[in-house]
Amino acid sequence: MRNIPIVTKNLLIVNVVAFLVCFLMGKNGPDGYVLNDLLGLHFFLASDFHIYQLFTYMFMHGGFEHIIFNMFALWMFGCVVERVWGPKKFLFYYIACGVGAGLFQEAAQAVQFYVVASSQLPGLSFSDLTVVAHNSSAVLNQWTTVGASGAIYAILLAFGMIYPNERIFIFPLPIPIKAKYFVIGYAAIELFSALATTGDGVAHIAHLGGMVFGFFMIRYWRKQVDGGYGGSHTADAFDKLKNMFGGKRNTGKRNFTYTRNDSYTSQYEQDAECTTNEKVVSQEEIDRILDKIRKSGYDSLTKEEKQSLFDQSNK
Repeated sequence: MRNIPIVTKNLLIVNVVAFLVCFLMGKNGPDGYVLNDLLGLHFFLASDFHIYQLFTYMFMHGGFEHIIFNMFALWMFGCVVERVWGPKKFLFYYIACGVGAGLFQEAAQAVQFYVVASSQLPGLSFSDLTVVAHNSSAVLNQWTTVGASGAIYAILLAFGMIYPNERIFIFPLPIPIKAKYFVIGYAAIELFSALATTGDGVAHIAHLGGMVFGFFMIRYWRKQVDGGYGGSHTADAFDKLKNMFGGKRNTGKRNFTYTRNDSYTSQYEQDAECTTNEKVVSQEEIDRILDKIRKSGYDSLTKEEKQSLFDQSNK
């Protein structure tokens, strides 16, 4: 636990503690745990729905297998992503994608409810759904979504976009596969499952929703000068930063040439040489700081490093 980044560690702790409390409080029947009824995400037209459930549902789980898989994936991939982005950005991404996955699930349930209701009530419009929902409250309150899977799938996507060519072993495959193919395969499985299976108790749309939210969030960050998500294979945003702070990365020291005036070097030329050497040192420092941002996030910089970056940007 000592080597796990702070946000990933705390997310693991919160999820496990929440599950243990939920388990100890017991079940309200064969359908689920008591605490899941309060903190799980209900259909927005159900009487038990509350807006805070969009945040709390991702810390609830339906069983031991559910939480073990999610927490293993969070530990395995979350540690890497957090070290690249830094804690604040990683936490924002995790929560935002979890909420996004919940919104996708709500939309999918709305479509499902409309299809079922319209099959029994021909000519039903969306505006009539609230009336039908009120009369079907007992049934709709059973539509409860729990689990961190939407946020976890978003983290899998982030890892695949940060290190697309990184090879990983996936049981039971006998050979390693590239992360980008792993992510694409998972997304394809979820899409197929969402279209081909019904009533299996798995929120496939929520999983896809987390990945969709994560994809567009990362794409947006890549376009920002101070965004980017780093990584050895995806340094586009940091290349822009380096261009902004003095051009391309130095591969060695700059050479400054000048013409000697027979037996002595003019004071002007000496001053120019000193100025150039200062630029070399300054550019090397900026490159080092930008590499540190790429590896550990902006929050890992010291106060002096942040000031150096700020001073250089104003030159």
